[in-house]
Amino acid sequence: MKTTLERGRIAHVRQRRYLIENVTKPKKPSDATLVDLSCLDDDAQGVPLKVLWEHELDAHIIEDDGWSRVAEKGFDQPEVFTAYLRTLSWNCVKVTDPRLFQSPFRAGISIDAYQLAPLSKALELPRVNLFIADDVGLGKTIEAGLIARELLLRRRIDRIVVSCPPAMLEQWQEEMESRFGLSFVILDRMYLREMRRKRGFGVNPWTTHSYFLVSHRLLIKESFVSGLRDWL
Repeated sequence: MKTTLERGRIAHVRQRRYLIENVTKPKKPSDATLVDLSCLDDDAQGVPLKVLWEHELDAHIIEDDGWSRVAEKGFDQPEVFTAYLRTLSWNCVKVTDPRLFQSPFRAGISIDAYQLAPLSKALELPRVNLFIADDVGLGKTIEAGLIARELLLRRRIDRIVVSCPPAMLEQWQEEMESRFGLSFVILDRMYLREMRRKRGFGVNPWTTHSYFLVSHRLLIKESFVSGLRDWL
């Protein structure tokens, strides 16, 4: 493997990684080599640096930057590479493309075809506003979760509020966590007291999390609704 000081190599200088952009050889054997560098680290990317190489205490060429191991075990079969490429494609769905779904493949559920209809409709709307009226037991929670997860993945939303009957709060919380990996907080009087104790009496509880579950009964009380209006 080459260890010479030359353009294009990666060097470690002054506790950072640099790309060698130019090497000026000394005119006399007693002189030092002038090296033009460009930083590769994220917090100083592109920052130039000129050094006299022989006078640097920790300067050395990075021997193995990963490229030497490329293809050392051969190449994947076309079928394997195609599966990998499709996986990348599903993870790079454009925000504006309503024909490709991500959330069904990131949920721990068995999906029926009809449950994808609300998701498809939601992605066609500039502003999602749906009334899902499936019968009992047909998966309205799953359909709502699919839409919420898809909109989160596409960066179209960043906050969620689910309002439901008091008896359904824990069921919604459990299903959103286990099926879609979304951690919802139940916003009730107990949660309000806890936030006031931890963050002060004037805290707006709606600003303490991103995903909330709240009872229908509490949404008629001004002490809860005023904070929600401010948050939105």
